[in-house]
Amino acid sequence: QVQLVESGGGLVEAGGSLRLSCAVSGRTFSSYAMGWFRQVPGKERTFVATISWISGDTYYADSVKGRFTISRDNAKNTVYLQMNSLSPEDTAVYYCAANPANQVVPARWAFDYWGQGTQVTVSS
Repeated sequence: QVQLVESGGGLVEAGGSLRLSCAVSGRTFSSYAMGWFRQVPGKERTFVATISWISGDTYYADSVKGRFTISRDNAKNTVYLQMNSLSPEDTAVYYCAANPANQVVPARWAFDYWGQGTQVTVSS
């Protein structure tokens, strides 16, 4: 089992920045790929970014490319999502997820473990 706990969400003005954190614990997670997804009420959960814990390879959704950065800190067992130039369209609940197959793919089906989510609200 892998446990994921997100933090860092909140309210920010358009153009501002936030950094989300995902504390990871459990067996063998260091061989996983990690990802961030987001969901707006009434809509499907969508892919944001993913990173291989081993290689550091990353992949981003087009909507966040150049504004968001995913990273991991092996010593702290934590994955981050640095979000810059935020817009109201980025408002959502953000979820951290773990992919045991270590596939750097933008696919929800590849992720087996999920956190509880953290709310990000961007005001205009």
